[in-house]
Amino acid sequence: MVNIQKTGNPEAALNLWLSEAVGVDGSESDHILVVAYDYTQYYFSGAPLIELVVVYCQSSGQLCFVVAESSLSKYHQLESMDAGLSGLHTFARANDLPVIVLGSPLKLETVSIAKPWGQEIWYTGIEERGVSRVTDGLSSVPLPWVLSVAPRRLAANCEQKINLLKILDPLSEAVYGDLYFELHKEKREVYVVTHIDDGAWPSGIGAIRYGFNPETRKKYVTSEAFRAAYLAAVKRYEVLRRQIDEQFDVFRRDEAIGSNTPISAEVIQRWSSMLPDTVLAQEESLREEMNQFTSLLPLEQGDVVQVPLLTPHSLQHGIRTVEFQTPVYERMILSFAQKVLTQNHWDTEQAVEIMSLDSPSLPELGVLEENKAFRLEEVVKFDDFQVLRLTLMASAEYVLPQTQHYGLLLVVDGAVVCQGVGVAKEEALLLPAQRSELQIVNSLHKDAVLLLAAPV
Repeated sequence: MVNIQKTGNPEAALNLWLSEAVGVDGSESDHILVVAYDYTQYYFSGAPLIELVVVYCQSSGQLCFVVAESSLSKYHQLESMDAGLSGLHTFARANDLPVIVLGSPLKLETVSIAKPWGQEIWYTGIEERGVSRVTDGLSSVPLPWVLSVAPRRLAANCEQKINLLKILDPLSEAVYGDLYFELHKEKREVYVVTHIDDGAWPSGIGAIRYGFNPETRKKYVTSEAFRAAYLAAVKRYEVLRRQIDEQFDVFRRDEAIGSNTPISAEVIQRWSSMLPDTVLAQEESLREEMNQFTSLLPLEQGDVVQVPLLTPHSLQHGIRTVEFQTPVYERMILSFAQKVLTQNHWDTEQAVEIMSLDSPSLPELGVLEENKAFRLEEVVKFDDFQVLRLTLMASAEYVLPQTQHYGLLLVVDGAVVCQGVGVAKEEALLLPAQRSELQIVNSLHKDAVLLLAAPV
């Protein structure tokens, strides 16, 4: 028989339980703590309240837990559960839940977010559009539920401010796979190029639209004149773009496709073929006229792009990147060669007033430490978070020091084992704030490349 404790703070209940003499009488029942608590899903519209139940188990010096939304059937299972580690695993299997070891790395399960230009693959997304999960390889549970169980231990009380780790996966088709040309006033982001589609870029060199063309700027006497001319070019394109999108909306209705549902490049190409040739020629001409104001920065696999605030940018088609960003949904769209699905307007007028006119170059990465086993480089250090790149030589090891911050680890290439958890290419871990040193071992006979991020 297991007692269920109701509380407003599961970690406080855990602390109290651990501070007591757990298991002094040798009975298994002392190894189990079950806590039910109200949880506000702050990331959903209306912030709905649900009740979660967490089962903590201390066994052989290891503390593990499962967490789930409560239900009458789960209450019945818990009330009759064997009060020990075997009972915890039985409950987990019956409810398709992962058993999580507190203090060990958390393996992240991604959620894919469809975009008109392709897709984003989120590792730490916690918002209305998608919620990432924690997995043991068989079962999974929402990441925010896990963080709510022990927010101080897992995230240093930053559980609602986890940096967003994601992959940008644009379509390989030109124009259709180009991202929004946008800028940010607050959101800091860094891209690491992991793959360039050889069909889209046969030379292996892709590009990002990044800032403005210095040669075009020289044609204008003042910065204000350049801004005005660029705005006028965008406005000319936007008028035609909206006319085309309105016609596409008619096609959407005819084919029972939602007005804000992303559609494939093949469908857009089919619809475009139904437009008059004069309209298609005008669209291309106005788009090129608009884009001549901007700059294209060449990109190769492994390149790093640190996006300064207020710098307009647009990753181009067929260039897959890992992105780290602050968890702020804020942007200003200057232009887009498709219909914007998440808002009904562009922000060009406001953006032109504040945008930087610079055309930044790629940064030189500073080497923090290098020896025969590994090379550690600083990708970026913003005011609020830092990203490092670790190249681990074949079969080598690296010890990640203990910190008081949560961390993120993503394997760009190769495979590693981190504290007993296997991590393959494009898999990621959340590293708990309260943990010991972590041993990272390259499990293959080739170099492994990892990205490590943490608040500063």
